[in-house]
Amino acid sequence: MSAASSTNGKSTRFWHPFSDMNAVSGHELVIDHAEGVWVYDTDGRRYLDGTASLWYANAGHGRTEIADRVREQMLKLDAYSTFGDYANEPAVELAARLSEHAPMPDARVFFTTGGGESIDTAAKLARQYWSVQGHPDKVHMINRSAAYHGTNAFGTSLGGIEPNRVGFGPLVMDTSTVPYDSVAALEQEILRLGSERVAAFFAEPVIGAGGVYPPPDGYLEGAAALCEEHNILFIADSVICGFGRLGTWFGVERWQLEPDMIVFAKGVTSGYLPLGGVVASARVAEPFWAEPGHMFRHGATYAGHPACCAAGLANLDILEGENLIGRGAALEGALRDALLRLREHELVTEIRGGTGLMGAVGLDLEAGSTIVAEVFAATRERGLLTRPLGAGLAMSPPLTITPEEIELMATTIGEALEAVLSAGAAR
Repeated sequence: MSAASSTNGKSTRFWHPFSDMNAVSGHELVIDHAEGVWVYDTDGRRYLDGTASLWYANAGHGRTEIADRVREQMLKLDAYSTFGDYANEPAVELAARLSEHAPMPDARVFFTTGGGESIDTAAKLARQYWSVQGHPDKVHMINRSAAYHGTNAFGTSLGGIEPNRVGFGPLVMDTSTVPYDSVAALEQEILRLGSERVAAFFAEPVIGAGGVYPPPDGYLEGAAALCEEHNILFIADSVICGFGRLGTWFGVERWQLEPDMIVFAKGVTSGYLPLGGVVASARVAEPFWAEPGHMFRHGATYAGHPACCAAGLANLDILEGENLIGRGAALEGALRDALLRLREHELVTEIRGGTGLMGAVGLDLEAGSTIVAEVFAATRERGLLTRPLGAGLAMSPPLTITPEEIELMATTIGEALEAVLSAGAAR
């Protein structure tokens, strides 16, 4: 039961991402430290981290094993470029381990510093793949409504959340959006464009930032089959869904999929250091590896950063050693059932989830345009951090959460809903 710790009215110089700075400045919630599934503000108030920060603290907070591994690596080799033929041991080892866990045989790993860079990497690699294959006109890319693919150039253009696309002027050309739940709509778009023009289709296994929407039965399998039929690359955005969130390494294994590329980030280090990348199938890698002169002229300054890769290796040790990879699937029922008890509340329109340790409570916007903000604030006041998304609140706690803590999440949201309902009636 806590009020938000803030900067006590002082104007901040820190420009927050995705934030209305007119409202934020002077009212920041300053997180001071964390342990397990709990975070603490600078006043010592405790909050249950119901979102694993920004979907990424899969192994929980305060893992000294990761900090120690990073410190050891930085004392040995702090940083060095991996352009050209330069490499470092953590990058080589992490790439090998990730390729072993990939659902595609003989996979290769291209490192970046996060999910947005990884999406742009996959998009550029898709276009160049077709170019070196003798199909330079295969440049169009298709995405889904409600999709979120980061904030870089391609990611913004491939996003299916309209407010994230407006105000920036012209975006990347040759992209289009289809309904997130219709294989028929995807097929119609491919036929409209002509498969000879379409390079790739991007799909999150479970849509995350767009509101937590699991795929309809057969959707992902149908979309993958369409891509194979029309010679289009199938690219899975597993930035949120990977590393145990759906109960497998990359999420897509639940549907027996073998994408041409998998985009990853977040859970690969549990957020301890920035790291992302693209797992490329042998098909995509082949012309770049087997033939001379096909240089992929792309890469981030800190790609394959040794300290970040060391964090990834330590995190993988935890995920494997504590059997956390399967935990997203093991706990999905507990989270779904706990949230379903809120379904009959007057302010609740629907409960979404049931595929992995992700869920959302849809809220009735007819009860007021600020209803999401009000319920979000009420949960935070009661010591639970959720994520306001569109017309509801999303949850994606660390994989280390217990069933009892999941029950506490649902109980707290229920109390927040009642408080907001009572306050509205009193107005």
